[in-house]
Amino acid sequence: MVAMRAFDEACLEALRRKAIHGELHVGIGQEAIGAGMAEALEPEDAVVSTHRNHYHALAKGVDRRALLAEICERAAGLCQGRGGHMHPFDPSTNFSATGIVGASLPVALGYAHAFGMRGMDAVAVGITGDGGSHTGGFHEALVMAGARKLPMVVLVENNALAISVQFDDVSPTKTVAERAAAYSALGLHVDGTDVDAVADRFAEAMDHARSAGGPVIIEATCHRFRGHFEGDPEGYRSKEERQRLRETYDPITLYRQRLTTAGLFEDGALDAIQAEEKAAMKVLLSEVLDMPMPDPAGVLDYLFVEEVPA
Repeated sequence: MVAMRAFDEACLEALRRKAIHGELHVGIGQEAIGAGMAEALEPEDAVVSTHRNHYHALAKGVDRRALLAEICERAAGLCQGRGGHMHPFDPSTNFSATGIVGASLPVALGYAHAFGMRGMDAVAVGITGDGGSHTGGFHEALVMAGARKLPMVVLVENNALAISVQFDDVSPTKTVAERAAAYSALGLHVDGTDVDAVADRFAEAMDHARSAGGPVIIEATCHRFRGHFEGDPEGYRSKEERQRLRETYDPITLYRQRLTTAGLFEDGALDAIQAEEKAAMKVLLSEVLDMPMPDPAGVLDYLFVEEVPA
């Protein structure tokens, strides 16, 4: 979790240095979900994420140097600097993302269908938010996954805000997980600020899907500490509310308290871990910002398939 937060903080610094263009979406406050899911993912599994994808990429094993280089639009990035932070693709780890709300699930469905056809022991994880759970793609993907009992896990990061729209104001149900029965899916709910709970629940979801049990909806409740994007004026919630969320629901602080209470670590040791990760990311960011940008002469490269395999 500390490494993930240090990564996003480096992205914020890159934005301040104007090394990132367009909107930047960070997941600060949602680290427990990324860290918890990492333990149950196998190399052959596929993860299809959202516009807020950095932690999911790191959880899937995407190289953080190549990921940060892509976010900073460098030629050495995952997509030669052409995908940016919303569209990183890494075929070597079966990771991808899309900036279109809810569009991750149909792509994950395709992976799940392919895994089933090939008889593979792999699971497709499609990630969305509470807003994405109200899209047609969410419903259609789960209808197909349920009908065919495909190995698909839908992870809903419910931070109760679809940009600025409160979940309770628009949802016909108290939770997203309770909708699972309509798709013959398993529905699980977990506190997304508790990394141990997330790890246990996500492992349960992956085991269910991997053992031909059909699709799973796992809803992880969490809190987004920053705006929907960097520069969001956040007129939909007060500064006091943002501060309260940080003080009450920070997953790193909560886990620090658990570890120290259990006598597993001293505060000094945890401070050292945080300092080490921050220092490592500072060095990495400096190296990435020294990398060259893509050659403008190649602006039309990679748009079309140039060679069709025999």
